[in-house]
Amino acid sequence: MDKKKKENKTNFAKKKGGVLDGVFIYSSSLTLDQLCKQLNISSTETIKNFLMQGKMISLNSVLSDELIAEICLDNGFDFKKEESTVDDFTKASVFDKNSDHDERPPVVTIMGHVDHGKTTLIDCIRHSNITDSEHGGITQEIGAYQKTINGKKITFIDTPGHEAFTAMRARGASVTDIVVLVVAADDGVKPQTIEAIAHAKAANVPIIVAINKIDKPEANVQKVLSELSAHDLLAEEWGGDTMVFNISAKKNQGVDELLEGILSLAELLDLKATDDKLATGTVIEAKLDKKEGSKATLLVQNGTLHIGDYLAVGEFYCKVRKMTNEYETNVKVALPSTPVQVTGLSGVPVAGDRFQAFSNEKDAKTAAEKRAASLIGKNEAGLSLADVSASAKEGEMTNINLIIKTDTQGTAEAIKASLEKIDIPGTKLQILHCASGEVSLGDLVLASASHAIVLAFGLRVSASIKRLAKEDKVEIREYNIIYHLIEDIERALQGTLGPVFEEVIYGHAEVRNLFKASKVGQIAGLFVKDGKIKNNSRIRVYRNDELILNTHLTSLKRFKDDAKEVLTGFECGATISDNFNLELGDILESYGEEEVKNG
Repeated sequence: MDKKKKENKTNFAKKKGGVLDGVFIYSSSLTLDQLCKQLNISSTETIKNFLMQGKMISLNSVLSDELIAEICLDNGFDFKKEESTVDDFTKASVFDKNSDHDERPPVVTIMGHVDHGKTTLIDCIRHSNITDSEHGGITQEIGAYQKTINGKKITFIDTPGHEAFTAMRARGASVTDIVVLVVAADDGVKPQTIEAIAHAKAANVPIIVAINKIDKPEANVQKVLSELSAHDLLAEEWGGDTMVFNISAKKNQGVDELLEGILSLAELLDLKATDDKLATGTVIEAKLDKKEGSKATLLVQNGTLHIGDYLAVGEFYCKVRKMTNEYETNVKVALPSTPVQVTGLSGVPVAGDRFQAFSNEKDAKTAAEKRAASLIGKNEAGLSLADVSASAKEGEMTNINLIIKTDTQGTAEAIKASLEKIDIPGTKLQILHCASGEVSLGDLVLASASHAIVLAFGLRVSASIKRLAKEDKVEIREYNIIYHLIEDIERALQGTLGPVFEEVIYGHAEVRNLFKASKVGQIAGLFVKDGKIKNNSRIRVYRNDELILNTHLTSLKRFKDDAKEVLTGFECGATISDNFNLELGDILESYGEEEVKNG
């Protein structure tokens, strides 16, 4: 083989992963399935060999370098790991305060309570008809738009809600410079308004308030200002530093003043980028188009994107053959803070994915493949109170972010006031959101993005939320006594937190029969519907889906014998501690607390 051919073959092996002269060359993480395909060996036989050694391994198992070496040697191959020369572009900073020198337009996100006029405001700014074309007047997907005001551009991102805003941040995307909070003058601050404030503050983004619908007879601007002040948004006219504009998006009143306010705040923020370098930015929205294939809306944050550039977009790549703006007009270049749509990606990225332009296809493809490899088996740990306590015990600077949800607003305020009094040197406690109401998906998204712990007081957290929290590595701690909640936070910050317990639901049973016994009172004949019923466990009694009693089992029997537990599909007899009359059809939920083991 001549030198040129051998060099090409070696480069191909390095790039794709493969065998060259009996040596398996790879550069990134591999699953068992990927390795077996590249070595052309049987995955079934490989799994069987590991089982015989007492090791469990599956097709999707991500292999360590040691396991890759073992499999290669067992099958007669040598091995070599080549380090890629292309770094993970998603880990680099988008902006550089020391070198960025060109002024860039501000990127603004519109947030607020549903039906308070977010999209109508965008509609007014663009002099278009977005709202009329949307189903039911509600924003269905993320859009990005630009507007020129007094010769200067502003980029607007119109999202379906604050959860989308924070979901992007959870993936490392930080695209917004300013949040415009829309509050209806006739409706005031609502739960979603409060959540939007929490999400904006957690992202450390300045807020401008637009009090909308001032043309309505029921409008009460002073009431809105008072409600906002309760959430630390004090208007300039009240002696604070929050810019507030009274507008009617429907009648185009005060909107020009709002836009000028955005530009003046942008000037204070001194937003800079560098025009003359390869573009980098974030995916705002992506989908699979039936005609055009994978299609993504990209926000160029730094540098300039050109037709002909090669892009790595998350774990996918493409050559930019066509770029369009929000009016579906073809454009050849996109400067910083410009949103554009591109097509022809090798797959569909997700909102929040970073992109980077490269001068050649090889580097773009390599960067995308390296990013894809880094995501294999990725399972980032969340933050728990036990982690906080361990850090404090080691004498490290301890920060803790909290989201508090309670049964009543009065309780929320009492808990917040108590927590704010905690003053332990070397620690910082920040309450990102505190409100009454159930723990929601939005709370989990905010907690995931901010590495926060959710405290639920006087609430029953739904099984679906608990499942999602577990998947997202978000700790939810439930309390019914304020003292215990405060004590746990103090001990965590001091590094003295004891064992952590969490509620575990064992199963549910339906009352099918009822008997009276002179010595023990009422005996319930139960049928276990799911899970199991454990003797001496705590019991919640539900009637017509309503919680009516919290108690515990005093006895559990199968026929005449005492039972420790009864499994799904079996019948049993039970008594409860309270002198309470159960009824046919009542559902008994068996639950308890178990210690959470670290690792």
